[in-house]
Amino acid sequence: MPIPDDVTGEEIDKDVRQELMSLPKGLAEDVSRNLVMVARLIDEDPEGAYGYSRVALRLASRVAAVREAAGFAAYANQKFSEALAEFRAARRMTGNVDLWPVMADCERGLGRPEKALEMAGAPEVQKLDKAGQVEMRLVAAGARRDMDQLDAAIVTLQSPELASNSVQPWTARLRYAYADALLAAGREDEAREWFAKAVESDKDGSTDASDRLAELEGVEFVDAFDDSDGDVDVEPVTDSVVVSEAPATEPAKDGSEDDSDDPEDQDKDGNDDKDGLEGLTSA
Repeated sequence: MPIPDDVTGEEIDKDVRQELMSLPKGLAEDVSRNLVMVARLIDEDPEGAYGYSRVALRLASRVAAVREAAGFAAYANQKFSEALAEFRAARRMTGNVDLWPVMADCERGLGRPEKALEMAGAPEVQKLDKAGQVEMRLVAAGARRDMDQLDAAIVTLQSPELASNSVQPWTARLRYAYADALLAAGREDEAREWFAKAVESDKDGSTDASDRLAELEGVEFVDAFDDSDGDVDVEPVTDSVVVSEAPATEPAKDGSEDDSDDPEDQDKDGNDDKDGLEGLTSA
């Protein structure tokens, strides 16, 4: 696949670069450039990121960072069986538990919320850092909702991290999930309060909390343009706002078959494994 000339491979994180040192120099450069493209495209063009991840995987399937990047690219495309296989392979290679929450979320995507809950209670969770434990709590609450256990989902999200006034990278998403669960349970006043708190902590717009809050506040949604007569007249909007439709918050369940033919992808002992791709390239 084509790679822009400005992508040299030097952008790769130093830890990943260290892993690639086991490869011949030319091959390591090719792999690193493809991994940079995965990191660049994973949010805006998941399909493109997936394509580059497959190239990297063909070139260096025995490098843990490559398996992890392939897992996240598959996960972004809702190829949950494939993602789970790649995450398991990466975990076997490194012994690291950081991927445990996203592996549990893959189980949810495959329609196995009970398995995700089982993983939420496993000893591996105690080895996660604070961010990982919060992520695991979010996954567990989502699994409860998958099983129509709304009250249990709400209780699962009630934690010191939720009650804290300090803003951490996970704060907005945790407050958003709590507000959404409250709303699903019919507790609208409380949901409005927590959507407002999510807005306060969501400095980079990672959620659509402001739109959800606007809906609860009864803001009128209108089209900014009316081209019914073939002409577009722009009128000032004073009492209404234009917002996009809120995306679904629950992960899709593809139930797809695992299309990985690599025997290394199969976890023979049955053990399951976000830091995400943030660590793939240097800031």
